[in-house]
Formats: sequence, structure tokens, C-alpha cells
Amino acid sequence: MILEDTADFLAALPSMRSLMGLDLGTQTIGVAVSDTFLSVATPLETVKRRKFTLDAARLSDIVAQRRLGGLVLGLPRNMDGSEGPRCQSTRAFARNLDKSIGSDLPITFWDERLSTVAAERALLEADTSRKRRAEVIDHVAAAYILQGALDRIRVIRAEQDQE
Repeated sequence: MILEDTADFLAALPSMRSLMGLDLGTQTIGVAVSDTFLSVATPLETVKRRKFTLDAARLSDIVAQRRLGGLVLGLPRNMDGSEGPRCQSTRAFARNLDKSIGSDLPITFWDERLSTVAAERALLEADTSRKRRAEVIDHVAAAYILQGALDRIRVIRAEQDQE
């Protein structure tokens, strides 16, 4: 099930289950996972894109192996906040993945503007070689996307606790 609002997404999540963050590219999919407390995102792997069915099968395997409770897809908005063709492609991927996985797995989107830039900067600060950066940039960007969503979830939970 695809949920646009982060609060609705949080309400639909099963307790004590990790989340998966995805950074969709044209050639690769960066994958990151959270801990079960939904506090820290960790880069996991980069999936080389082939056909949708193969990509969906790999992502479904990760969901099953790690008993994940939800997915956060990076939404590549334009710098002015509008949605272009890449957003449409991401939304279509989410709809197809939702059908493919065939479960009640909650899926939401997170604004991914500048996530790759932030990931690149962090890797440069860590003095990562150019070759290694190319290998890990996508799943590090996925971790930035997922961490943004986790931080928002933490704020929503704090607001709910105050009520």
C-alpha cells in the first residue's frame, strides 16, 4: 500500500520491523536498511538494474530475508519542488513493486533532493577513492534518504507522545 503522508505511513508500520530505503537510478538501485527501533539507516547494497521483474525479485528477497516492515523510496523532485518525469517513473516503480510484492507492505516517498550530493560529500570527507565512491554512492544515498524519513518519524512520534 502506497501512503503519501509520513504520519499515515508510520501508523501502518508493524512494530519492531526495520525499513528499507531505495535510491532509484536508471542503472542501479541503492538499498539501505534501518534498525528495528527506526533510528539509524545503514547502507546495504547496490542492485544493478535489469528488468523490473528481476529487480523486484531481488528487493522482495531483501524484504523477506530481513523481515522488513516498510519501504521508503527517494522521490527525485526538481529543485523548485515540482515533480518531473523522474518522479513519475519513481511513482510507477512503486505501484509496480506494490503489486509485485503482493503484500500489505507500506510504501512511502521521501524527497531525495541533494541526497547524492550529500553522500558524495561524506565519502569525500572520509577520503574514499574515486573507484570506491562509484561503487557505494547509490546505497550511501539510499541511507541518506532513509535517514531523512527516520528523522521525520522520530519527530512525529515525539509529537504524538506530547498529546
